[in-house]
Amino acid sequence: MIKRNVPPAGKTAAENAAAPADPAQRVVDEAKAAYAARHAQARVRRCLVVDDSRMIRKVARRIVEDLGFETAEAENGEEALARCKAAMPDLILLDWNMPVMSGIEFVTRLRALPADRAPRVVFCTSNSGAVDIHKGIEAGADEYVIKPFDEASLRAKLGNIGLG
Repeated sequence: MIKRNVPPAGKTAAENAAAPADPAQRVVDEAKAAYAARHAQARVRRCLVVDDSRMIRKVARRIVEDLGFETAEAENGEEALARCKAAMPDLILLDWNMPVMSGIEFVTRLRALPADRAPRVVFCTSNSGAVDIHKGIEAGADEYVIKPFDEASLRAKLGNIGLG
């Protein structure tokens, strides 16, 4: 009787050849594959920092990147709106007083855009009056932080909206 090299049921010869002979190595390989699959499925959170001050953008960027956000920047509302139309971020840190398009105009136009999920918007501004805060929230902002802000205050505000 001639014996044929027939793979076990359910596996091809190529799958058997690729499988490590050492059971311990097989466990390591399976663990690595499971780890890679979990991390490939994790969605990257994205933030857009919108401010005409390069220094404020740099400080805010460092804080949100430390929180695990992938971060982009815009110098004004018009540039920010174009970025949002291309790829909607999860979070927008927004200055109120900017050239070209103000923060209020930006957030009003942002909220009018069709989107699968609305980004969280945090005004980061020196406008600290109660009237301004209400105006910003009514326009569509989710939270408000007064400049100059530090890491602790921004982290607290992000925590208030579920992004801390």
